[in-house]
Amino acid sequence: MATKIFKHIQTPVVPLAIENIDTDQIIPARFLKATTRDGFGNNLFRDWRFDDNDQPKPDFVLNNPTYSGKVLVAGKNFGCGSSREHAAWAIADYGFDAVVSSFFADIFKGNALNNGLLPVQVSDDFLQKIFDAVAADHTAEVEIDLENQFIKISATGEQESFEVNPYKKACMINGYDDIDYILSQKNKIEEFEAAQ
Repeated sequence: MATKIFKHIQTPVVPLAIENIDTDQIIPARFLKATTRDGFGNNLFRDWRFDDNDQPKPDFVLNNPTYSGKVLVAGKNFGCGSSREHAAWAIADYGFDAVVSSFFADIFKGNALNNGLLPVQVSDDFLQKIFDAVAADHTAEVEIDLENQFIKISATGEQESFEVNPYKKACMINGYDDIDYILSQKNKIEEFEAAQ
């Protein structure tokens, strides 16, 4: 099944300046019973977003109408804890196209890339600059260019490059999953077979 094409976005951000956010905080274990990816966004950060009576907590950023956008900007060491593909599903299903942090757990990073969610790892200094820009203007935007591998703070023009697995980059730019990518190489595979 093909995934969403990702090449370039410019969008406001949702700031979550908390470090060491683990996968159980992203999507609590009690919500992992479903077998499809649909609906996980409803329970993204469930225990932070809602109280014991299922009422939204007004002080949590996702419940604040001031913030919107397709990019979640989080503190260092995002996605740590247990391996849980559902964490990437929940973030993408909620409507985010990318997560920015100064460090990602490797398993979360892989799960994100496999599910069309771009993890953008930046330096600690650049991450703080994004948080500062949003503190100064809640509508502050970032530009993420996957093809050229940079992220830019629109208001200041400051930018930083980021690394991404070349294979996963090709998949995201073309909207491929792993099977789509193999099929896209059909002619090369047939040429190779014919040469044997």
